[in-house]
Amino acid sequence: MRNATRRPVSRTSASSMVVAAAALALVGVQAAGQTAAAATNKAASAVTCTTANTRLTVTEVARPLNHLLLKATNTGTKPCYAFSAPDLRAGADAQAVMAWADETTPQAVVTLAPGESAYAGVLTYSPDGEGGATEKTLGVFFTDRNGRATGAEKTLNLPNGGVFFNSAATVTYWQDNAADALSW
Repeated sequence: MRNATRRPVSRTSASSMVVAAAALALVGVQAAGQTAAAATNKAASAVTCTTANTRLTVTEVARPLNHLLLKATNTGTKPCYAFSAPDLRAGADAQAVMAWADETTPQAVVTLAPGESAYAGVLTYSPDGEGGATEKTLGVFFTDRNGRATGAEKTLNLPNGGVFFNSAATVTYWQDNAADALSW
C-alpha cells in the first residue's frame, strides 16, 4: 500500500488556484466564442444566388443525347448558395416549371465563391414523354433554401434557334461540376 502524504495548502494558494482555473476557463470560452463568431460572420456574408449576382449560359452538349448544360457563374463579391435546382420554363408560354431529378440531390448545398460556377443538366425530351414543341427560350429562376423561386427570371436564348422539349423534360439539382450534372 502506498503511503500518501498530504501537503498542507494555504487558503491563499488554494484561492489562487481557483482564480487561475477560472481565468483559464474564461479564456477558453472567449476563444470558442470568437471562433463561433468568425464562423457566423463568414456564413452570414454568403448570399443566395440569384439572376442579379450570376451570369447564366445554356449550351447544347454532344453527350448525353437530348441534353443541355446550364451554367451559373457567381459575378458578385460575396459567396452565394445555389440551393436545390433551378426552376426552368421552356418557352415563353410555359405554364409550369420543369420537374427536378430528385436522384441528383447533392450531399451539400453548392456554394460559389466569386468567379466559380455551378451546373445543372437539362433533359429536353425522351421517347417516353408526350407532346412537345421546339422552344426558342429558356426562363431561369434560382430557388431559396425552401425550394421557392427567388428573384427575377432570366430568359436565355436556346442554341441552334430552338430546342425540342416534351413532357419528360427534367432538370438536375445544381452540381459543382459539369460532369456530375450530365451523368444522369
